[in-house]
Amino acid sequence: MLDERKTAILSAVVQEYIATAQPVGSGHIAEAPGINVSSATVRNEMAHLEHDGYLIQPHTSAGRIPTDKGYRYFVDHLTSPGHLDRATTKQVGEFFSNAHGRLEELLHQTSNLLASLTNNAGVVVGPRSEAVPVRRVQFVGLSASLATVVLVFANGTVEHTTVDLDEGDDDVKLAAAGVHLSAALDGRVLGSVTEPTPTGDAAVDRLCAAAIEQFRSITSPDQVFTGGAAAVANAFDAVEVVRSVLQTLEQQFVVVTLVSDIVQRGMSVAIGVEHGVEPLSACSVVVAPVVIDGEHLGSVGVLGPTRMNYPQALATVDVVSEQLGHRIEDG
Repeated sequence: MLDERKTAILSAVVQEYIATAQPVGSGHIAEAPGINVSSATVRNEMAHLEHDGYLIQPHTSAGRIPTDKGYRYFVDHLTSPGHLDRATTKQVGEFFSNAHGRLEELLHQTSNLLASLTNNAGVVVGPRSEAVPVRRVQFVGLSASLATVVLVFANGTVEHTTVDLDEGDDDVKLAAAGVHLSAALDGRVLGSVTEPTPTGDAAVDRLCAAAIEQFRSITSPDQVFTGGAAAVANAFDAVEVVRSVLQTLEQQFVVVTLVSDIVQRGMSVAIGVEHGVEPLSACSVVVAPVVIDGEHLGSVGVLGPTRMNYPQALATVDVVSEQLGHRIEDG
């Protein structure tokens, strides 16, 4: 742990560098609110912080900038998620109130919302179809021995599977099975599906059981949406860094693995090399899980330079993840 003076100086350096992207000198920090010591004392303390790995001096004649270790200390000890201002909170609420259409479009728009609010890349890993509430189930006979079962989800997406029919499974039985399953599953996600209450009709119960067995095998790939990549590109001067970041953001599997790994490790912020994706070593990632019906079924986050505004990013992803979860759950 750093003492109070070093903590205050490190905090001032981090905040100034986040704001200006320029190395920070001791004279400037000496004038910062809450420092109350001479420039010479600040210079001495900054030298100690550099020796301990919290700051680095890019050039001998320049001021200092935070290292990943410095940002980590800042995030862990100096900041809290904070709160979005009233206007931004209202903007997020209105966005989700007015959002309509398919789930894919909602997730894509959410990534753009994150980007516009933070001026970083917005990343959304959406829930799979089996995590979205069901609205209706319908059985449609294809032949004397086969029927298709159509699931209509709350977000408008449709999945289908097939079940085998026995002799006597006519349109009346299929319709009854559809009505019973629709009532049993309405508003529930497939991941929580259990056997519905028996109807007393053996044929209908058999069809419902067969459909549920097939439902459990329905999976869809992770949906990944990234918005605002250009904002990240503008944050770096080195062309090779920009190219590396943009190419990595285009690799959906890498992005999904990155976000999932951070969440599974119980982290909300991964700074620089902490996230383990070398092409993004100049970036930090701030994430929050999307919780639907008590389950973690997606994530939202922002990716940007390590000098990102962490308190704002943390507050933004928290509010957006909560609102997105409610929007999907309510359908």
